[in-house]
Amino acid sequence: MKLQSTLRQSLRSLLLFCTAMSWFPASSLGTPPGVGRILSSLSPLAVFELTGEVPVSPAHNEAATNYKGRTIAAVMNAAGADWLTREERERIEQPEKVLDALNIQEGMTVADVGSGVGYFSLRLSKRVGSRGRVLATDIQQEMLDLLKKNLDRDRISNLELILGDANDPRLPAGEVDLALLVDVYHEFRFPEQMVAGIWKALKPDGRLVLVEYRGEDPTVPIKPEHKMTVRQVLYEIEPMGFRLKEKLEFLPWQHIFIFAKARKVE
Repeated sequence: MKLQSTLRQSLRSLLLFCTAMSWFPASSLGTPPGVGRILSSLSPLAVFELTGEVPVSPAHNEAATNYKGRTIAAVMNAAGADWLTREERERIEQPEKVLDALNIQEGMTVADVGSGVGYFSLRLSKRVGSRGRVLATDIQQEMLDLLKKNLDRDRISNLELILGDANDPRLPAGEVDLALLVDVYHEFRFPEQMVAGIWKALKPDGRLVLVEYRGEDPTVPIKPEHKMTVRQVLYEIEPMGFRLKEKLEFLPWQHIFIFAKARKVE
């Protein structure tokens, strides 16, 4: 039993490290020899026995495509969910400061698009209070299952889980005050369809917020496909029916874009 526990913890650490490798460039952290061989040699059953995690569908690991000259990043899978709650994330991404800047009010309906395990969703639920709603949407059921455990643990009742897909976040039309996308937009397989769904979900005065690692800064130790420049974000988002309302630059590594609706998207 003790040996199995040790193996389980070791494999969890390995999976988390490999997830980090998909975000950080090899030049900054290096890739340990044999890691890919070790992981590929494990059967899904072996991974489940050792980690308690069901490996995600291969559909979430499709080869990257391009959109408007940008390489679309691969979607992070649920096997690396611990990466989303790593200790240093609070220092780098400053989630409470971000939400303070967005002026989240009690009673609002806020969509956390690409919610993952709920790193921002859980914080949002406290901000909107019992009269508000948080709509946590993700394309991976495994992520939502992990978030559900957190909801049950904390007895949260104002947060709804929504399983979307690569074409549609499946948000209710005209009900959302703010849609928050943290390190998510650059992974959209079909950006125009997803953003159109968000546009329709927003109220007339609703806001779209993107948080993205700075593509202009080579010192930000994130792979290029997981970063975006200001120019690229505006080039992509504004033609989809939005106008930039405000850009915040207080985070050490990330841009914050706040968009308002500009016109109807067909």
